[in-house]
Amino acid sequence: LRYIKSPRDIYNNTMKLSCGTSFVFLVLFLFAAQSVHVYAGSFHKDVQIHWGDGRGKVRDRDGKLLSLSLDKSSGSGFQSNQEFLYGKAEVQMKLVPGNSAGTVTTFYLKSPGTTWDEIDFEFLGNLSGHPITLHTNVYTKGSGDKEQQFHLWFDPTVNFHTYCITWNPQRIIFTVDGIPIREFKNSMSRGVPFPTSQPMRLYASLWEAEHWATRGGLEKTDWSKAPFTAFYRNYNVDGCVWANGKSSCPANSPWFTQQLDSNGQTRMKAVQSKYMVYNYCNDKNRFPRGVPAECS
Repeated sequence: LRYIKSPRDIYNNTMKLSCGTSFVFLVLFLFAAQSVHVYAGSFHKDVQIHWGDGRGKVRDRDGKLLSLSLDKSSGSGFQSNQEFLYGKAEVQMKLVPGNSAGTVTTFYLKSPGTTWDEIDFEFLGNLSGHPITLHTNVYTKGSGDKEQQFHLWFDPTVNFHTYCITWNPQRIIFTVDGIPIREFKNSMSRGVPFPTSQPMRLYASLWEAEHWATRGGLEKTDWSKAPFTAFYRNYNVDGCVWANGKSSCPANSPWFTQQLDSNGQTRMKAVQSKYMVYNYCNDKNRFPRGVPAECS
């Protein structure tokens, strides 16, 4: 696979790698567990490691590779230097190998305050040989409860894979290696909250949540395996930068109006039918009076 030189190449190149909704595999996409190469920013200039007391480290001179570690004393995390009101954010991740029960590795967008907005990729660790759960969620004004979870079609601890959030005024699209796995549409006309007004930073973290992360907290963290380490590379954000009370968007940004075409919808439904393990829209015990409006 060729390297893309700029975000615009995602849409100009015939293969359309990374977050593009028309990404084409030469073999069945569900079994193509290859890493996707993308143009990346620099961890040196684009982010700051804001907690962890040295447990987060940029690993190379060019700022392309970063690691986060967790031990019994602390986890670690980084945040983007800029805030964004809409954007496309992606990174390649290689998760904690082996017994990672009780750990959570994340890549997400979040605004500050008590009524925050948030768009989540969270990877819930597990015992060796058991699948890691990819947990996705959307919060608006501090309210979430919109979880969808997946067991991926590859082992995310073996190689790097690309995870992308596209957030525009019409929808939020989650993709893995260019394959859409979830779409959350703007349904404000039906009374469904959607993040439209609060700028968000990009965050990533590795932290301990043994009280709930693995089988509802039944499996505890084995600290003899610490430190746990996850790797991030090829970080890239193309977004509307928020500064001085307003946002400035890159000219003609294709992600600003991006949507899933019929092929993208078909691929997303195929992933959901085979790899989704929880969908809040199907949880009748949780919503005995009927599912939320956006689910119908």
